[in-house]
Amino acid sequence: MADRSLRGIRLGAQSLQSEEGVVFMERRETTYTCDTCGHVTNLMFAADAEPPQTWECRSCGADARLNVDGQAVTLEATDEKAARTHWDMLLERRTRAELEELLEERLAFIRARRGAGEDPTREKIGA
Repeated sequence: MADRSLRGIRLGAQSLQSEEGVVFMERRETTYTCDTCGHVTNLMFAADAEPPQTWECRSCGADARLNVDGQAVTLEATDEKAARTHWDMLLERRTRAELEELLEERLAFIRARRGAGEDPTREKIGA
């Protein structure tokens, strides 16, 4: 019985939805030119969307600048903060001297632990 109910259609192979009554958003073509290699990239954005000032060049990976009326736009300086790294956050909590002291304590602990597992009667080679 279940075999008959699925006969005649391939699941997932065809959409049963039509494009009737669908209104597509207006689009506009936006052009970016790479200053490094000169590669031109054309992208489509919604007509009411604000395109970004830069786009990664597909050819060399550098930043390509937005072209408006055939001229490259001047990049505006943004007040965005640079991403904080783990090291930056660590330096906010401790001074460099404290970090060096912690490192020495930890190294001494590791060296003592390694030394405890060795046979003290055995000679060290190369020491």
